[in-house]
Amino acid sequence: MRPAGIYIHIPFCRTRCSYCDFATGAYESALAEAYVRAVASEIIAFQSTEDALDADTIYFGCGTPSLLTPTQVETILEAVRKRFRVASDAEVTMEMNPGTLTLEGLRSISALGVNRASFGAQTFDDTELKRLGRTHTAADVRRTIADLRRAGFTNVSFDLIAGLPAQTLSAWSRNLDEALALSPEHLSFYILEVHEGTPLADQIRRGAQPHPDDDLAAEMYRLMLGRAQAAGYEHYEISNLCRPGYYSRHNTKYWTGEAVFGFGCSAHSYDGHRTRWSNERDAARYTKLMEDARTPVVETIELDERASRAEAIFLGLRLMRGVNLSEHHARFGADLRAEYAADLERLSDAGLIEFDDDLMRLTTSGALLSNEVFSMFV
Repeated sequence: MRPAGIYIHIPFCRTRCSYCDFATGAYESALAEAYVRAVASEIIAFQSTEDALDADTIYFGCGTPSLLTPTQVETILEAVRKRFRVASDAEVTMEMNPGTLTLEGLRSISALGVNRASFGAQTFDDTELKRLGRTHTAADVRRTIADLRRAGFTNVSFDLIAGLPAQTLSAWSRNLDEALALSPEHLSFYILEVHEGTPLADQIRRGAQPHPDDDLAAEMYRLMLGRAQAAGYEHYEISNLCRPGYYSRHNTKYWTGEAVFGFGCSAHSYDGHRTRWSNERDAARYTKLMEDARTPVVETIELDERASRAEAIFLGLRLMRGVNLSEHHARFGADLRAEYAADLERLSDAGLIEFDDDLMRLTTSGALLSNEVFSMFV
């Protein structure tokens, strides 16, 4: 088996953003301390068919992992390195919010082995940030990336969100100016999704915020691609661009079907073969389960052949290089061109997919309508 990825779910935030539907909650120091001990114990106790497993990526994600103290980060990393054989050149990513770490704090986590930073800029417009319920300002973003560079980080990624309520194309263009001027190694960009049950969905329903314009968001997506590619970035996945060599090694494991073992509340895992499992979603209940030496796993799914094939197709299509049809045939014994001939012809005629010898991949239009393409295979 190829080296696995290790995902650490940190569910704490200063405040909850209006569009967020992740398993997060307000930071409480006592719960955070107990939670870190619980995560470390889950990692140490992890059972596998392999006595020892190799890992080459570690990812602290979800809420605001940068709210952890360096000592807490060290506790988790020590547990990972005790249970797994971690590669000397492992990619170790921490998600962070602008303004949550000082220069001294960044130097401390860098010394622990964190070598990639991913933070949510979202927009460089302070009015838009306030509307989203973000606690940082555009100045915080600029200051954070400057501190990251001073702390020695040479692999920095940040997120932008297009299609915000009342956002204009000119405002989005200014966001791109700011983002590209900061020259991060990696850019993730998303079209806003309004999830039921979030404050933003309620605000739109009440008319307190305008409904996002999907056509305008698509125009923003195309503008982002053109501007970033002209600046030397590669569009390697539907929502991700990078400078050559700086793709997210951890996230690519999800799209290529490699093993990723998740720890913490709400964490999801995949063994790289057929088994997926997920943990208790609530942080306090998860922590109590670990304190009582009980399993935090609440669901296990064994994928059948059909589900495995579907995942290989739609996850593979997320990568702009596409799906290799010969490799798919060798793995599953299925000829996609023959099996889905009519549907593939329809998608090709609509300009959503294209073929290059043995490769089937999304076009830019297909990336914008990827869910419609993927649904054909599910």
